[in-house]
Amino acid sequence: MPFNAKKSIIVCLALALFFAGIAVGKRGVEKPKSVIHVVTLDWADGASDEAKQAALDGVAQLAEDYDGITRVWLRSIKSQTKQAAFVMEFTDEQALKDYSGSDAQKKWYEVYLPARGSSTTSDITN
Repeated sequence: MPFNAKKSIIVCLALALFFAGIAVGKRGVEKPKSVIHVVTLDWADGASDEAKQAALDGVAQLAEDYDGITRVWLRSIKSQTKQAAFVMEFTDEQALKDYSGSDAQKKWYEVYLPARGSSTTSDITN
């Protein structure tokens, strides 16, 4: 069988496309080193809707005031055990540790603590 450059190129291209498809088709699960700070809470008895909203707005403000917070989730769609929930994403474990007692946290607590009844916090990372 004589060497046919055209057929060889077509076969090589077909193989390249096949293996590229396999590589693209594999879905890698990302395991970031950031920390997800999940808070579920019940509002304090008598907390007004304005106070509740101010507490949640304060979470968004925290992301502006504290460099270690990269993302926030504020709208609770469903919470099986509490009345509300929110999430803050910290860059890493050290950012979460440094946040505790920070000026940004203290400022937010002035609005949050009077509106909060009880809360549960979970910190999650990889």
